[in-house]
Amino acid sequence: MARLEYTFTNDTLFKMIFVRHPDLLKSLVSRLLCIDIGSIGQFAITNPEMPPEIIGEKFCRLDISMTVDGQRVDLEIQVADEGDFPERSLYYWAREYSSALTEGGDYSALPRTIIISIVAFRLFGCPEFHSEFRALEASRHEPLTDKMSLHYFELPKLPDAVEPSDEQRLWLKLLRAQTEEDLREIKDLGVPIMEQAINAYRSVSATSEFRELERLRFLARANEASALKHAKREAELAEREKWQGVVTGLKGEMAGKDAALAEKNAALAEKNAALAEKNKLIAELQARLGEK
Repeated sequence: MARLEYTFTNDTLFKMIFVRHPDLLKSLVSRLLCIDIGSIGQFAITNPEMPPEIIGEKFCRLDISMTVDGQRVDLEIQVADEGDFPERSLYYWAREYSSALTEGGDYSALPRTIIISIVAFRLFGCPEFHSEFRALEASRHEPLTDKMSLHYFELPKLPDAVEPSDEQRLWLKLLRAQTEEDLREIKDLGVPIMEQAINAYRSVSATSEFRELERLRFLARANEASALKHAKREAELAEREKWQGVVTGLKGEMAGKDAALAEKNAALAEKNAALAEKNKLIAELQARLGEK
């Protein structure tokens, strides 16, 4: 079973495929959001650029931002669980939503903003592979606004068996594909949009442009991992030095107390010696009086 050299979850490849083939992106987004593709009038990618200098930056995020019939939609694929992912996606939603406000603009004119996160790990404890979150009143479940929507698709929860008519699951199954056999199984279903997506995958992944961008992306990830490791090591060192300082301080404090106690003990010993000398003199005096 030959494993794919690059999978759809490779963020560089993911963005290149769907930026170069916006018809595939439109199909994917319509299926993920359960929108009739024929009803979509306006569809545009707003961040198609992938310059090498950006790809090579540490902490670079390769999302795809779109406007879909006036709505802002941001799509991202995430392989590794780096922690705090819901908070991270909420931050991206807030940034996308707030950036639409123009100077002197009306808040009511802010567009509906949707974040779509496709993750290659288990994120929530529920069995469902798709979760949507909105702003709702806690007890009545009354919506605060319809302008907030965060979708999460957890690939590990996707059922293995998928019907050819279920294009949402077909898309997710394709994005989860790890081997040539997985691609063959999907292609054999005879769904035209899946065949187009697989052909686009093979075409883009074979280009020298993708290989070079992926090389830069690999270096960026390595630099990012190194930076995080260095930061963690520095934090651990600072914490260790902090506690060493505390221990040193405690040792100094204890040494000071020990010295003070030693002085008190010495003074007490001197008093006891003086008292013993007095008692000796008294005993001698009493002895002489007894002799008389």
